[in-house]
Amino acid sequence: MKLTICLAALLAVFLTPSLADDSVRLTNQGNDGGSVSQTVNIDNAKNIANINTDAGWNSWNSIWDYNNGFIALRPFAKKSCYIHRMNKNVVPSIQELARLTKEKKDHKGPAQAPPRSLQYSVTSTKADNLNQYGKPIEALCRGVPSYIAQEVQGDSFFAFGGGGCVNAGLLFILDISVCGEGGVQF
Repeated sequence: MKLTICLAALLAVFLTPSLADDSVRLTNQGNDGGSVSQTVNIDNAKNIANINTDAGWNSWNSIWDYNNGFIALRPFAKKSCYIHRMNKNVVPSIQELARLTKEKKDHKGPAQAPPRSLQYSVTSTKADNLNQYGKPIEALCRGVPSYIAQEVQGDSFFAFGGGGCVNAGLLFILDISVCGEGGVQF
């Protein structure tokens, strides 16, 4: 009996980390001959997804904090960070994200549906107290100007005057566009 309990405990210790975390790395060849590499790391125990995109000058990192309901996007060329609420009607759950990324990597699953999209406008409101968004977002945005972004619906999104945009697509699952407004330099 003691041996069975001991073996079960050892199995749980070694098996739990493999079930708790998911990591998928994909490389896509671009039309211009360059490649884009994207890594999605999911920590199921903390309900956090970390998305890294290596695309040269257009590289970015994003934290999706499912516990606190916020997403932060840090495009490296902009030297700033943009924080917005997670729209749970559009953003896949952490379980769905793990499933979709694995299907994409393994080329399994149904035919590719068009990606869902979200559009955000960066306000001139600075996020001075980063710890209110959780430790992962605080760590990502620390040391750079951080701004709040608000979701925008419909055609009014494209009416911004010269603010510029950052596009952060996730594995053909979700397109996120963040555009500048007012005094925010893009």
